[in-house]
Amino acid sequence: MESDATLSGTVTEAAAGRVAERSERRQFVLTGFRTEGVYRVFGFRGIAADRSESMYAVRTDLALAHKHGIRLQELPLLCRGVLERMAVGEERVAFTYTEEEMHQRATHLAEVKEAADQKKKPPKRPAGNNAGAAWRGPARP
Repeated sequence: MESDATLSGTVTEAAAGRVAERSERRQFVLTGFRTEGVYRVFGFRGIAADRSESMYAVRTDLALAHKHGIRLQELPLLCRGVLERMAVGEERVAFTYTEEEMHQRATHLAEVKEAADQKKKPPKRPAGNNAGAAWRGPARP
């Protein structure tokens, strides 16, 4: 019984650690975007655990996104990821989704596609000339 108490205490401590980690993070809500030349700037509202709000902006180059095969629909979520990766307590409010991050994303997607392609079953062999001969009977002259 003692091990059960220790185990449940460990689980409870781990769960409390996850709750504390989650409470330190901000939630980010897309508020809109604007286009500045070849850049698209996405605006986000950051909401802290104490419900205080801050505004953030993430800039991305549309030509580079196109070069790396990133669709426009994916950009807001990828830009939110930039904000979620910022350090707790960081005070910057303007960020850039860089070409390096776009390249990493494109490489990751290529690896996922390659793995999926390798999992596909090989094509079935085509049927021979005598397919169905067993139930058709002898060929007519």
